[in-house]
Amino acid sequence: MADLSDDLRLLADGLAVGIIRLDHELIVRYANPAAHLFAGRQPGMLIGRSLMEAFIDHRIEELAELAHRSGAANSELTLRSADGPSLVVRARRAADGRATWLTLEDVSELRRLQRIRSEFVDNLSHELRTPLTNVSLLAETLVRESEAAGEQIPARMRDRISKIEVETGHLVQMVSELLDLARIESGRPMLLLDQVDLARLAAASVDRLRLFAERQGVQLVVEVPGAGVPAVRGAEERLGQVIMNLVHNAVKFSPDGGDVTIRVEERAPDVVVSVEDNGIGIPRRSQDRVFERFYKVDRARVRGGGTGLGLSIARHVVQGHGGRIWVVSEEGHGSTFSFALPIADQLGTPE
Repeated sequence: MADLSDDLRLLADGLAVGIIRLDHELIVRYANPAAHLFAGRQPGMLIGRSLMEAFIDHRIEELAELAHRSGAANSELTLRSADGPSLVVRARRAADGRATWLTLEDVSELRRLQRIRSEFVDNLSHELRTPLTNVSLLAETLVRESEAAGEQIPARMRDRISKIEVETGHLVQMVSELLDLARIESGRPMLLLDQVDLARLAAASVDRLRLFAERQGVQLVVEVPGAGVPAVRGAEERLGQVIMNLVHNAVKFSPDGGDVTIRVEERAPDVVVSVEDNGIGIPRRSQDRVFERFYKVDRARVRGGGTGLGLSIARHVVQGHGGRIWVVSEEGHGSTFSFALPIADQLGTPE
């Protein structure tokens, strides 16, 4: 096996990423200083050792064997102990098939910061949720009592009480969505255990939002094939949340008297759910950003407010199910948000 050139060795030795070159028997033939540091070895001590001898961790050896057979493999591992470094290990077979390369990237600090952020949002959301729920209930009570009192309460006061109820509802929604997003972004995998009928789930979600749509002067229409669609594997509650978010957004951006159409269809190897409105549409410059957290196309043009988190949550949930989500829109002519999930039979048997 040819040695690394002096220039490549100089470059690799200066990197903070660990680099290891293995021969066809998975014996270490080159390891840079960062790789020795991650393995807890003195410089030069990895050369000539097997991966098992080098790291005392069968998972790295299994990863390298998989890459040697299939061409590539990736994993995130914590080495030596529970407080050891968290490493993203990427293994790639060399073009000539006689060597395997490993790169080891330390993501310990990134994971620590992610935990801090997740815990902060989680704690803050829990601290806010209870008082906000109480305020929301009090606001609803005030609205009912003011309506029952009729002309005894001035119209201006009734209007202000109604606005308090609406704005409190927005705050409750934002706290709930922040908590949802923190959980989704925590890195914990979703349990995809349910066999989900997206056609039935879409119909159930629309029923929950029909009263809201009627108040906005919008008609909801569901179109599904008579024979139904194949099931997808996933977390039914989360997928229902995706459909609810998309339909809720469509209603908010629709004009009075408009329609929102929810379609569910099979497009092998996927099932596709589309939510179409004939509202104000999205400018082309904003279409790539609508799934970002807190991004709002135009705060002045949407009725009913919003947190700017719903589409971001939808994207995370869909991607966590191995699917994709996208939007097609023309300004002034409406938008169609769609997501596709693989049919359950295409995924094999879950472990």
